Amino acid sequence: MSLQRIILEMGTGNDLYGEDYTKAAVRAVQDALHHSSISLFRSMGIDHDTMQVEVTIGTQMPELIDKEMIAAQIPFGSVKVNTVKGGLNVEDPNSGNCYGYRNGGSSRSFRYS
Repeated sequence: MSLQRIILEMGTGNDLYGEDYTKAAVRAVQDALHHSSISLFRSMGIDHDTMQVEVTIGTQMPELIDKEMIAAQIPFGSVKVNTVKGGLNVEDPNSGNCYGYRNGGSSRSFRYS
């Protein structure tokens, strides 16, 4: 049996005032999850826990992301979290605040013959 990607979800998130990269990334993952309804597993009688989920977060500061917190957002399957350079920081020259925009993507795969 080969591993096949069957679902791709995309989301965005931000933390406008806290400058919390993980909080923004959690929001991106939640955005992706809340814009899908995956009936495939139930319809085909496949156990949700057989899914292999890979989450990729694009952010200006990948090292600041709490990967365990991101993985905890995924309700089924085994989860791998990747962080890469991406997203967008917008600095307010008057206040010095940094507004962060994060991108999140989730792909779900399972093995079948």
